[in-house]
Parts: sequence; C-alpha cells; structure tokens
Amino acid sequence: MKKELFISRLPHLRRHPQPTEIIQSKLETIQGNGFTWTDIQNPDRTEIEKLGQMYNFNSLNLDDAISKIQLAKIDNYDDHSFIILHFPPLALKRGMSRFNQLAVFIGKDHLVTIHYGELKPLVEMVNHCKDDSQYRNELLGKSSGFLLYKIVDALVDDLLHTLRRIVENLDEIEDDVFDENKSTPKKISLLRREITILRRIVHPLRKTVLETSKNTQRFSNPDDDLVIHFDDVIDHIDKVAETLDEAKETMEIYKDTDFMLSTEKSNKILATLTIIFTLTIPPTVVGAIYGMNINLPGGIQTGSWTFLGEYTALIIMLIISMLPSALMFSYFYKKKWLAD
Repeated sequence: MKKELFISRLPHLRRHPQPTEIIQSKLETIQGNGFTWTDIQNPDRTEIEKLGQMYNFNSLNLDDAISKIQLAKIDNYDDHSFIILHFPPLALKRGMSRFNQLAVFIGKDHLVTIHYGELKPLVEMVNHCKDDSQYRNELLGKSSGFLLYKIVDALVDDLLHTLRRIVENLDEIEDDVFDENKSTPKKISLLRREITILRRIVHPLRKTVLETSKNTQRFSNPDDDLVIHFDDVIDHIDKVAETLDEAKETMEIYKDTDFMLSTEKSNKILATLTIIFTLTIPPTVVGAIYGMNINLPGGIQTGSWTFLGEYTALIIMLIISMLPSALMFSYFYKKKWLAD
C-alpha cells in the first residue's frame, strides 16, 4: 500500500570508498549563539583526543565515538551528554557497515557531531551553514539542544525517503511475482534483507531519540520545549517502523506466493514431460519387439506383408504404435490432465 507521506525519491547513490582508498578526515567548526558546533567526518584519533582534552570528555566515550560497532545509546553526565544514533547507509554492499553511526557530545556551550560514511543531510547542513549566514542564524541562533533536534529531524526525514524507495520496490515486486517471464527470488531476498536491516535500526532509534528528548532540555533555552519538537520526530519514526512492519508482512506474502507459483509451474512442466514420455511408451515397445532377432509376423524371416502395397509392414507397425498413444491421449484429455 502506497503512502502519500513518502513522496520524494532517494538521491542517486554515490560510490563508497573501497578499503584500499584513503579516507580523509574533515573537521568543521561553526560558532552559534553561545555555543560552538564542531562536525568531524571520518575522524582520526588525534582529533578526537584533542576534543577530549578541550571539553573533558570521558575516554570511553571517545573510543565509542570512533568505533563502528557500537549500539545506539545515551550516557548523561553533569555538564554534557553522549549519544550514539544509527541511520541507514545509502547502499547495502558486501563488506560494508549495515548502518551509518552518528556520535554526539552535547553540552550547554558545545555540540560535537562525529560520523563516518555519508550522512548526507548532516553534511549538507554543515555546508549550508558555512555558505548562508541567514540559514546559520536560524539553525544556530537558539541553543545546542535545538540544533541537535534539527539534525535528528533532518536525518529522520531522509529515512522517510529511503522508506519511499522500499515501498516502490514492493510495488515492482508485486507486478513481477505474477509475471511468469521474470524471476523474483533474488529481488525478494535482497529487499527482505534491506527491510530487516532497517527494522534493526529504526526500533532502537525510537528509544534513543525519546531518551534524548528528555535529557537535552537542559541544554536548551527555557522558552524552547524540545520534548514537543522531538515528539514530531518520534511520530515520523513510528510511521517508519509501522510501514516497515507492514512491508515485512507483505514480503512474506510475496515470498509464499512466488514459491507457490514456481511450484505450480514446475509441476506443470513435470506433468507435461511425464505425459510426453508416457505417450512414447507404445512405439518404444513395438520398436523393441521388432528389433529382436526372432521370427515375427511381417518380419524378414516370415516374409513381408504386401496386401497394402510395398510398405504394408511399416503401415501396420505405425498403426499398432500410434493407436495406444492416441487412446491414452484421449483419456488424459477427458481427465483434464492436459488443461492449462
């Protein structure tokens, strides 16, 4: 079932760096209203250690920020919070991570975002802030807590775009399942894999965003109720989770349907081949009998039949061979074994 909410398409996929390529670290610092936003893409340990010394971050949190195998979580301290969020990658390929990780250190006077891979909405926000002072004032003119809300909101909106692509693929698979000329098992398996990965991301994401909304109010202005803002984000996550659950059930139906149709097609092919083989049994038996080196009526040893002409023996043998086959064919037809 299509949902009008998921209208826009996923942007064109970019080529991901291979393990042999050198990934350059990129650090951007933007001054906000009473706080500093530092964004680090593909960080190295030296940069992370400098940040830890500058803001007195926990060393374990610093290790978690540059690790790619962490679970989504939130750790609260007296003057800051540490948050790990997971979002889907642009493409799922063998040997690549199943998610893009965003690590966040948020305090009253700072917001540090650390991420690998391509979190395109976040990268675009950083570049837009650098190039457009009005946009920068709107985004960073309130507090670090409000900026974090805007970042999470943008990333969740991009998640909706990813979901839109999955819904479109579901519609395509639905058409292919009932098309005998197209093979769908591989498409179904790949989409089931993508849906499963997204569900693993979305369900923990809701819990983490909910905790974030409650614990980052202290980093916001008193007149900004971040809980209300984050409620809208959580509502979007709920819609994504609901649609993914529906997509999972739909994929199971398509898988069973494809299996039944494939089995039916295979049974028809086997039935056709069996009938063809059965119809060839009488000619094979007659040919085998007259191929033996013994005296038989119409054979060379007993003298050929000529009452129907020169090919009397051949005519008689063809009649003897084809008559049982014709009778069997008539019987199969009456039983509707030959029907489509």
